Amino acid sequence: MGFKATLRQIAANSIFMSKLNIEDLYILLIEPSQTQGKIIASKLVEAGNKNSDLVATPEEAWQRIQASPPDLVISSFYFDNTTGIELVKKLRSDEALEDIPFMLISSEHRFEQLDPVKQAGVMAILPKPFQVDDLRLALEATTEYMSTEEDLTAEVELDSVKALVVDDSLTARKHISRMLNNMGLHDLTMAVDGSEAVSLLEQQMFDIVITDFNMPEMDGEKLASFIRNNSSQSSIPILMVTSENSEARVDSFMRSGVSAVCDKPFHAGYVKNLLGQLLS
Repeated sequence: MGFKATLRQIAANSIFMSKLNIEDLYILLIEPSQTQGKIIASKLVEAGNKNSDLVATPEEAWQRIQASPPDLVISSFYFDNTTGIELVKKLRSDEALEDIPFMLISSEHRFEQLDPVKQAGVMAILPKPFQVDDLRLALEATTEYMSTEEDLTAEVELDSVKALVVDDSLTARKHISRMLNNMGLHDLTMAVDGSEAVSLLEQQMFDIVITDFNMPEMDGEKLASFIRNNSSQSSIPILMVTSENSEARVDSFMRSGVSAVCDKPFHAGYVKNLLGQLLS
């Protein structure tokens, strides 16, 4: 394979890193079909990246990742004895590797199969086949996720904003926190469900609530309704981050008082623009 310096390694040795480019990313591609792997690799080149390696199994990928962590892992969903879900969970459970961006490429479309991957914090889920423009957008999302705070705060000043982040998944909270930190939003308070969020809202003031929908005890929709009808902070902006994005569900969210809805996985630039609109 030869030596390949990753952006993670460069960043660790740099005080300041300029805006990242797609061509700079070192990508590890996991695809059991050699034919499909070559097709995806060629589309990566067309999207602007020529720095990728292809492996056939998650086991081989894990060895590569431990030896030289990539900037992005792109994986198929199904393998002979495992799935992409198990790989992303393995990454997220390793403190040294949990922040590596992960992208899924699969023809799988069932919500119950894809939702665990979305909850684990992925940059994108692309169908088979996919368009190069969609791949390029997903790669741009990765560069934004990895960019330094100076890159992302030019248009939106978030350093004085107090945010309440509500999600029952520790992995999701870490992923959202990392993205918000990169935008310059550092004053974050965490809640594991709506009930804990209610308690925190009664104790202190916040500038925005960023909440998941599916949570035990009190879900995001009930939390939004409580804030609008029973809280002293009834006018606070509420951003719902969810993998349930059907038109009927979004309409229900908006009726409960949610200010905006963002899908999982989400694009850092889109979230930044949303925050700018909500906080203005």
